[in-house]
Amino acid sequence: MEAGEEIEDGEPSTPTYKAHHHPPHLPPPMRSSGVSLVLSVADLVLRFVAIGGTAGSAIAMATTSETLPFAAPFVRFRAEYSDLPTLMFFVVASSVVCAYLVLSLPASVVHVVRPGARSSRAILAFLDTVMLALLTASASAAAAIVYLAHRGSARANWLGICQQFTSFCQRITASLVGSFAAAVVLVALVFLSALSLARRA
Repeated sequence: MEAGEEIEDGEPSTPTYKAHHHPPHLPPPMRSSGVSLVLSVADLVLRFVAIGGTAGSAIAMATTSETLPFAAPFVRFRAEYSDLPTLMFFVVASSVVCAYLVLSLPASVVHVVRPGARSSRAILAFLDTVMLALLTASASAAAAIVYLAHRGSARANWLGICQQFTSFCQRITASLVGSFAAAVVLVALVFLSALSLARRA
């Protein structure tokens, strides 16, 4: 067909071209995995912090004792944590929580390597909640004993002993501070696990 020649319907012939549509290039979903990695690293760091708090609390309480000096050779007043079952329960509970946190470190490392792991994170969140309840219960019970050691109870006619056993009271008070700090860290761990699971839901 010559240039300018018309086709049967009267329209001039024009060359036709096929349009090639390329799908837009989408970047890989790196943002979601990056946030999960940050949460996993924060989880691992907080576990080390909680291990330090629970271990320090258990050691400080278990090694607490003080003996008052008296001139009489057969008279001795001594205060130890083992004199009170509540403080013994505190030491045992803090030790159990510390051991659990140490054993949970491999799972936390796995979450750093594989931020998308879901089932192990759910199990860890459940166990963290159980350990949080145990630590809070033991620390709260020990706090009541520490309060009585400082203030006593007028209704029960119990006198405070911290004016005499100063070092003993200072150590058990510091032990409680470390325990409650570890409990706050466990709350943060449960929150991080819940946030990670919610992002994967």
